[in-house]
Amino acid sequence: MTAIKASSGSGILPAASGKIYYIDQLKVLLTILVVMHHAFVTYGAPGGWYYAEKTTLMGALIPMTLFVSINQSYFMGFFFFLSAFFIPFSYQKKGAGVFVKDRLKRLGIPLMFYSFIFSPLLSYLVYYFAKGHQISYLEYLHGYDHWIDFGVLWFVLALLIFTLVYVGIKSWINAKSTASIPVPGPGMIFLFAVAIGVISFLVRIFFPVGWVLQPVGFQPGHFAQYIALFTLGLIAGRNNWLQTIPFRTGQRMALMAILLFLFFPVFYFIRVKLDIPISWYSGGLHWQSLLYAVWEQAIGFSIITALLCYGREYLNHTTVFFNHLSRAAFAVYIFHPLVLISISLMLQNLQQDPAVKLLIAAPAGVVGSFLLASLIVRIPGVRTII
Repeated sequence: MTAIKASSGSGILPAASGKIYYIDQLKVLLTILVVMHHAFVTYGAPGGWYYAEKTTLMGALIPMTLFVSINQSYFMGFFFFLSAFFIPFSYQKKGAGVFVKDRLKRLGIPLMFYSFIFSPLLSYLVYYFAKGHQISYLEYLHGYDHWIDFGVLWFVLALLIFTLVYVGIKSWINAKSTASIPVPGPGMIFLFAVAIGVISFLVRIFFPVGWVLQPVGFQPGHFAQYIALFTLGLIAGRNNWLQTIPFRTGQRMALMAILLFLFFPVFYFIRVKLDIPISWYSGGLHWQSLLYAVWEQAIGFSIITALLCYGREYLNHTTVFFNHLSRAAFAVYIFHPLVLISISLMLQNLQQDPAVKLLIAAPAGVVGSFLLASLIVRIPGVRTII
């Protein structure tokens, strides 16, 4: 977006006509949630991470699980939606050749860097400082055999694949669609979310949540939502949905999200009352998996819609500070594992429960990641990629 001068004294950059600054602010929020999500996984929440030190306190595990469950219901799918939203305009402006070259540069180079340089370093830090294998980095690389490891950049790989598929379809069809698709209302959004929940349930019969397709790091159990939201992002970008969706829709979906949030304890009640394995919520031919999949998509789509509407209503301006945060957001996404792992390793000998360490690691991880990213994006050459 083109820069505009700050209004005198306030530091606030008001939105010019047609600007959607709130998208940048939402991306910053989602990036912060990614860092915190991995901090929560480190210290007790379900999920895999480079370094783990899990608490056993139920009073901490329940809110940790709730936090990552709510996050997972929408935050990565939201990233796909927002990324896809700008693709039709960029594709039309640059043309297929330049657009693909730009995507390969901005997405492909970080993928190669992460897999061949960054991921071995992260693994070595845990191997050396947490597991106590005191060998040199060169010795470690001599026996290293996980060279295809995209880590958190599985999202970037999926986004690149989705984008190339979009370009391929556009080139194959070679036609401009003139039909407009009206913005959906709350009822249609909810029904669509339920449909995606049913599809997710069917996928999870064979690929439960947590099953990872190696070496790319994809979890098929979540990809029904990712594909749907990427597609909706393309449609929204072409049909001006973000400017035309009524604020009342966001209000209704926010209420829906609150009601669904209050439903979460029911999952715990069902598990205890029926004495079922918690894995039945993750997949397989179980009605509990269907219930959870539908709930997950319903609350996820509700949160996304609410954030878009409330963001447009109240956050469609920016500040110099938020401009810096937004500029560093992609670098934070790439480099936050280094910051978070380093903080966790420094705290490993602290004689406190992991839940207490989380209170230190989560905010420190967010601040440290943005500070590091702010320096990285200033490096000549790097700033043209990320």
